[in-house]
Amino acid sequence: MNIAHSPAATLDASAGVPRYARAQIVLHWLIALAIIAMLGIGLYMVGLPKGLAFKSSLINFHKSLGMTVFLLVLIRIVVRLVAGRPPLPPMQAWQRAAASMTQALLYVAMIVMPLTGYFGSSFNKFGTHFWGIPLPMWGWDDAGLRKIFFTLHTVSAWVLIALIVLHVAGALKHQLIDRDRLMERMLP
Repeated sequence: MNIAHSPAATLDASAGVPRYARAQIVLHWLIALAIIAMLGIGLYMVGLPKGLAFKSSLINFHKSLGMTVFLLVLIRIVVRLVAGRPPLPPMQAWQRAAASMTQALLYVAMIVMPLTGYFGSSFNKFGTHFWGIPLPMWGWDDAGLRKIFFTLHTVSAWVLIALIVLHVAGALKHQLIDRDRLMERMLP
């Protein structure tokens, strides 16, 4: 009998993989799904004509979901500081550096995107409503400042898309090529 394929060996092997804390796993997947939805909605709504009631509703939903993601990211950062993270499997130094850099930039983008969207919305007459609750306006109706913040918001969206592609490609490389079980650390 081949022990490597027995249920007990599989369970024992799975138990040996260091994992993220349950809260980190839940936050990771919740934030990931929300960001994918946000990016899809954002790319879709910019193509809609101005004055369309549906576009206005979609923008308000986008803002509320974006601020929710922002709060979840802040919670995730606190949880990570408290719980730490499991060690990476053995890998070359450049891979470790690339993984750390990508992850750090993902966090930066997940903070910059909602803040620039919120500040951009603060420099117009509509502001931001968080699930119906008006948030403070940090500016006045200023087309120039609004354009700066929304340009940063758009650039950070494309940077975030590129980082997500790198993150997923790296995870798949570890799973399918390296077979180092790295993905098991974050799977539910």
